[in-house]
Amino acid sequence: MTILKINNVNKYYKISKKETFQVLKNVNLSFYKGEFVSIIGESGSGKSTLMNLIGGLDSDFHGDILFHGKSISKFKEKELDAYRKNNIGFIFQSFNLIPHLSVLDNITIAMTLSNASKEEQFSRAKELLEEVGLEDQIYKKPNQLSGGQKQRVAIARALANDPDIILADEPTGALDSKTSEQILELLQKIGKRGKLIIAVTHSSKVANFGTRIVSISDGEIIKDDIIKEKIDLKEERAHIKKGKQNLSFFSAIKLALNNMRLNTWRNILISFGASIGITSVIIMLALGSGVKSYIQGEIQGNVDPLMIEVTKPSKEEMRGPITAGNPFTTEDIKEIEGIENAREIEKSSTISMKTRIEYKDKSNDVLILETLTKSFDESSVTYGQMPKHDEIIISKNVAENLMEEGEPVKNLVGTTVKLLIVEQKDNKPVQIEEEFTISGIMETSGQGMMGNFTLTYLNYDDLNQLYRDNGVEFGPTTLYVYGTNEKYIAHIKEEIKELGYEGSREEAILEQLMVYLNIATAVLAGIAGISLIVSGIMILVVLYISVIERTKEIGVLKAIGARRKDIKRIFFSEAALVGVIAGLIGVICAIFIGNIGNGILNRQFGVKLIEVKIDYMILGLLVSTIVSVVAGLSPASKAAKLDPIQSLRHE
Repeated sequence: MTILKINNVNKYYKISKKETFQVLKNVNLSFYKGEFVSIIGESGSGKSTLMNLIGGLDSDFHGDILFHGKSISKFKEKELDAYRKNNIGFIFQSFNLIPHLSVLDNITIAMTLSNASKEEQFSRAKELLEEVGLEDQIYKKPNQLSGGQKQRVAIARALANDPDIILADEPTGALDSKTSEQILELLQKIGKRGKLIIAVTHSSKVANFGTRIVSISDGEIIKDDIIKEKIDLKEERAHIKKGKQNLSFFSAIKLALNNMRLNTWRNILISFGASIGITSVIIMLALGSGVKSYIQGEIQGNVDPLMIEVTKPSKEEMRGPITAGNPFTTEDIKEIEGIENAREIEKSSTISMKTRIEYKDKSNDVLILETLTKSFDESSVTYGQMPKHDEIIISKNVAENLMEEGEPVKNLVGTTVKLLIVEQKDNKPVQIEEEFTISGIMETSGQGMMGNFTLTYLNYDDLNQLYRDNGVEFGPTTLYVYGTNEKYIAHIKEEIKELGYEGSREEAILEQLMVYLNIATAVLAGIAGISLIVSGIMILVVLYISVIERTKEIGVLKAIGARRKDIKRIFFSEAALVGVIAGLIGVICAIFIGNIGNGILNRQFGVKLIEVKIDYMILGLLVSTIVSVVAGLSPASKAAKLDPIQSLRHE
């Protein structure tokens, strides 16, 4: 039964753009199962070219090469890859074993490309090694083997996927006479199992071991002699093997890891260099997050988490000269009370720079007069107690200005003072006066900027009544809305904004500050990220070097059926592994630096400002991997496009 038929095959090589050189001229051959065909001729006769055409390494020819009746000249690229993987086994003169792989891995790599299971690969490899007499050399590297042993490994690899055709290029060219005879006997044994053996040689001794000798000279068949009967095989229905599965993602990673071990220290140094950018980016983000958390914590540390401060948008035509902010109307308050999960509303007003307190013959201007709320810090009252009806609290600096020099301020507690407020009524200034009892004196020196302010506090109802008694319009300038549960606070804030109201001025300032911090963090992270570009270029260069170093290996992989996609996947996996390792080193370094930095900050200032969050770690890993994979695109594409014939000749 014809397994391979060659009809009118011509092969041309271009000498220049206009001139061509013909290597094969109208070659016509038919090959059968059980044949051991020797294609013999001197160097340059075209015999090696014919082997490359039969093996699917070279598809640029005229004519037809039919495998089981189907022309390989019409195969698409992926069909040619499957043809080489499943139907062709190559045995090279120089063995072309992958040096950093063990004997076992050199054989199983062909099955790895077919995505065979690990158990199947190991079982098949052991069986083949026993057949070629190398079962005790399974874990050795090629450089630990003799020439004959290397050729036996090459034969075992060629048989790994049980191909129909074995192509042997000068199978004994690098061997002594005794070893040559052993290899030829082994090839004869393989032929008796129903394989088609095609050996390309210039040796008549090798040729005479076969069943048939095809002589080529100047690209033409000059003789085709049958010297022995081919093996009598049972007639089988012609068929083409179905393509097996292709190289899996995990198999590509395994191959990439094996390749990376070849230059372990180089890859570690590359990963460490790439990790510097990742570390810098994570630290910048962590520092920005820590500073924001610290500021928010300081501002909101004494604020009830269930409380929302609400103000009315400023409109100059509605703003009075006395009250800070626009007052809420009764309708406004009812509207806010209608918000779902708002359980309580507390009213508050602030009057700035229009208040004075008189005591006996002394007086003192008050910068801020404010009504008391639940958020007031009662611990700041150092003398006396919280005010009741018709009572006020004054700051210590106000009390000092009202007392005689050397007289203790606590003596003011329980005394009566006159509170004066300058307000407007019917666009005319009017002075509101009322006597209040000082119930307590508060300390403000420890309250940051507020320590220098002159302050006075009283109950909202007292201030409201005072304005009403004097016929002056009054309303709360601030509302404190309390939610029923902390989980509803964000929703309540959204509802308040939709109604057209605003948060506190402090909250607005904080939000703006957070925007500035976010911008600063992004800029610093971006500057730190410049090193990622350097890392990407470094990985790009190293992968290009790796492609050059492993050109012959790539040729071997293509000869045993690796697709372009498989080659790319292997190099992508290597790039991704470098990125993952760099990302992990970067994360570990960021945690280490963060802990040291926080320790120093804590000792010096009592704060921890570097928050290395899990989100930043994951981001670092992702960015590192993406940068590495992007850097690997061009080298992987170059590797995938390498010509298998030229690659196999590369030294």
